[in-house]
Amino acid sequence: MRVRQLIEGSTYSAEALEVIFKAYDSTWAAVSHLFPDDQDAARERVAHAVLIVAQPDSRDAEQLKAEAMRILGFALSGHSGGDQLSAVSVADKR
Repeated sequence: MRVRQLIEGSTYSAEALEVIFKAYDSTWAAVSHLFPDDQDAARERVAHAVLIVAQPDSRDAEQLKAEAMRILGFALSGHSGGDQLSAVSVADKR
C-alpha cells in the first residue's frame, strides 16, 4: 500500500513511526466515510497531513490526529454528491 511506503519512507525513529501510524489509522477512521469514491487518494492525503504535523519526538497519537484533522479541515470542501478533498494539496498547506 502506498500509504505504508510513504510513512515508512520518512526519517522518523521506530517509536515515532508507531505513533504516526496510530495517528494515521485514527484519523483515517474518522474521515474515511467522506470519501467513498476515491479512497486511495484520500488515504494519501491523510498520511500527508499526519506527516506534516509529526515531529521526531512525537509520542501523542491523539495530538497528531487533532492537528492533522485541522489541516484536513482546510482541505475539505463540500461538493454536490458529498464531501471530497479539494483540489488544493494538503502538502501545500505547509
